[in-house]
Amino acid sequence: MPRRPDSPAASALRAGDAHHGLPVHEVVLLLETDPDRGLAGDEAARRLDRFGPNTLPAAARGGPLLRALRQFHHPLIYILIAAGAVTAALGESVDSAVIFAVVLVNAFVGFVQESKAEAALDSLRSMVRTTARVVRDGRERAVPSEDLVPGDLVLVEAGDKVPADVRLLRAVELRVDESALTGESVPVAKDEVLLDPLTPVADRRNTLHSGTLVTAGRGAGVAVATGAGTELGEIHRLVGSAKVLATPLTEKLARFSRALTVVILVLAAVTFAIGLARGQGAPGTFTAAVALAVGAIPEGLPAVVTITLAIGVSRMARRRAVIRRLPAVETLGGTTVICSDKTGTLTENQMTVRAVWTPDGEFSVSGSGYVPDGEFRRGDGGAVPVVSDRALHRCLLAGALCNDAVLAGPAAETGGEGRWSLTGDPTEGALLTAAAKGGLGPDATSAFPRVGTVPFSSERRYMATVHRDEAAGGHLLLAKGAVEQVVELCSASMGADGAARPLDREAVLRAADELAGRGLRVLATAELPGAEPGGLGEGAPPDSMPDSMVFTGLQAMLDPPRAAAVDAVRACRTAGIGVKMITGDHAATATAVAGRIGLLTERREGEVLTGADLDALPAREYPDAVERARVFARVSPEQKLRLVEALQARGQVVAMTGDGVNDAPALRQANIGVAMGRGGTEVAKDAADMVLTDDDFATIEAAVEEGRGVFDNLVKFIVWVLPTSLGQGMLVLVAILFGATLPVLPTQILWINMTTAVALGLMLAFEPKEEGIMRRWPRDPGRPLLTTGLALRVLLVSALIVGGAWWLFTWERAEGASLAEARTAAVNLVVAVELFYLFSCRSLTRSMWSAGVFGNRWIIGGVLAQMAGQLAITYLPAMNGLFHTAPIDGEAWLRILGIALLASLAVAVDKRLRRQLV
Repeated sequence: MPRRPDSPAASALRAGDAHHGLPVHEVVLLLETDPDRGLAGDEAARRLDRFGPNTLPAAARGGPLLRALRQFHHPLIYILIAAGAVTAALGESVDSAVIFAVVLVNAFVGFVQESKAEAALDSLRSMVRTTARVVRDGRERAVPSEDLVPGDLVLVEAGDKVPADVRLLRAVELRVDESALTGESVPVAKDEVLLDPLTPVADRRNTLHSGTLVTAGRGAGVAVATGAGTELGEIHRLVGSAKVLATPLTEKLARFSRALTVVILVLAAVTFAIGLARGQGAPGTFTAAVALAVGAIPEGLPAVVTITLAIGVSRMARRRAVIRRLPAVETLGGTTVICSDKTGTLTENQMTVRAVWTPDGEFSVSGSGYVPDGEFRRGDGGAVPVVSDRALHRCLLAGALCNDAVLAGPAAETGGEGRWSLTGDPTEGALLTAAAKGGLGPDATSAFPRVGTVPFSSERRYMATVHRDEAAGGHLLLAKGAVEQVVELCSASMGADGAARPLDREAVLRAADELAGRGLRVLATAELPGAEPGGLGEGAPPDSMPDSMVFTGLQAMLDPPRAAAVDAVRACRTAGIGVKMITGDHAATATAVAGRIGLLTERREGEVLTGADLDALPAREYPDAVERARVFARVSPEQKLRLVEALQARGQVVAMTGDGVNDAPALRQANIGVAMGRGGTEVAKDAADMVLTDDDFATIEAAVEEGRGVFDNLVKFIVWVLPTSLGQGMLVLVAILFGATLPVLPTQILWINMTTAVALGLMLAFEPKEEGIMRRWPRDPGRPLLTTGLALRVLLVSALIVGGAWWLFTWERAEGASLAEARTAAVNLVVAVELFYLFSCRSLTRSMWSAGVFGNRWIIGGVLAQMAGQLAITYLPAMNGLFHTAPIDGEAWLRILGIALLASLAVAVDKRLRRQLV
């Protein structure tokens, strides 16, 4: 939208990056607003007209017509269209119709697949319109988030999604979950403090960022940036600036197609020139050249490539992965490095208590996430009933009662299936879950109704609540918070028998340090029975809390790794795929998680780098350092993007997984971006090539396995189809060189190419994955589709087809067969060699028998269909007239089968020799 001349508010918006370094009153003046009454309604309307809606620029996805036209943008399709046009110009309408039919079928399959993928993504998007609470004309009102403007006075409270970038004016115990933007796994405290202008985004305590979630407290502030001007908008801009890279498959197919086009054109030109030099007529020579071109073009290749990828997409959809672009399936198979976000990808994004320490010992806690299933164990012993240890029981009770979060189980309409959900702070959710594992659920805690609260604050660093103790007939004061602060409130500690004893502060602090050294977040709990609620509340002075409380224990928690992450990382490393964690969280937390999932088995220098470390690296050392490191902590979105680019510059095929807004630019830049569908942001999903609907990192490993299988099947098809195309082209060239009659006609070549591609070659797309596929090292991204060994095998089979068909055609003519009969025998020989060779191509290294003749039922069905087609073209009069064929006798069939068996034996010998050489 065109903008009107700048006002001071517009200038302030452009300078919004520095608002956190300005006093509040200066921000208010620059934005021409009122800190109490907000904007006037008419002024808000004018600013909405000037700045536009508070939305991010929509990505141009293109309509159905553009999506359909994209299906024709492929080098091999260009070859087919050219072949169809040439045959149409020569009056060969049947041939031309067949070729164009292949083009349309290929386009249809690709169009349908892209449409399905877009529909699947649309179903993942939230369609709920969000609203924002603002003060305008001195009155609080709810307005659509897109109508928010710079200068609006915005109100937020627990549960709200922040609608814009907001500079805080007032805050009461405000905590915000910024994991989607910064990767920080723990909600951060917010206040109005003045900051240094150079403070990084992740540490701006006085700013609420668009798209983040308020988990506790309340606040008010002035909107300093909306839409594209927010930090979220900046990341959106980075996403748009990142190039969408060609996949390894599309690059290899493009190179292969260009090389094939040159070879075909050269051979056709040579054929035409030789024919003219031998004095043959131009029309007949030109027909022979077209026959060579049609024979050498693998018409079925684009369709089979598309269908093979679509089959891979279907298989992955059953494993909870939505593929947005077909080649992404194969790209995963070629991945050499996976750069994974931590929070919500490798971890549950659900804080979980893993240990409870009391003065009499430490208890480990099993279970993960917010599901209240788990046990308490002391050392290596068995499960310990919580009621058997009074200090453990009271520590868990304090965590459950001194708590503002709400934990909800799966909805009743789902039959108990689904995820447990939390409303409130994840840390408090972990305390609720731990208490429920110990039998202290809502029923047990209802006997202690709350009558007073001292809320958590960044100054106090603890929260306290007063409860009526129905059983004891008095009141119970509970506290939880930072260890140092809670210990200062205590004069005694509780033993396993419930008796108070002198407090050993040093022992408590040593235990807290030891737990923190494991990467755990530690909170202390304390209680004081018989306390009076008077004087305790939100505005209570710091000295109102008693210093005679009884210390009950420490609860240590972390955002746990996903259950399958350890196995998935191990499988990826066994497959030769590097795994790197890239997060905005603190280095200590990232290192602890990396150790638990097996990413850091032993700490070496340079394996963990922070954003500051990356900025300090000289340019010449940057690529080596990035390749050596395994964990990157406290990095910004720009640094994530640069990391991916550095790895790609080293020849790596990079898959980037993530769920947050901060992941989107790197997702777009990566060779393949993988977003989380359940917990991921819409920005991340739109930037990704693949969306995991279950948010499970283990699905990445399954996707890599599926991608490798898809690539194997594509190579198998290419190795199978090329000898036919090359052999038929060479047959025509040999006939021209010797001035002989063509052993096969263009229509017969088209019959062979089209029927075998569909009935035989396409069946390789259904080939199951070979054993040990995830124990192989990743293929070299620079390696061509066909290795030298496979290229030599293609030439071998091509030579067998040329020699066998030429000998059989000559033999049949010498034995008195008609020209139609001899050509029919040659056509059937080419198909028979392809049929036997198909079984050999089920494995490119193992023998036909070790791969199992009947391991792919689709191939058996295709063989039967091809055999029926060959009998039809040989013996049905209508087919004889259309394709210029004639019936042949049983002896001819025996010769055909004998030559096909010899060709199959030659391929088996070639495989055996190459296995021995390796």
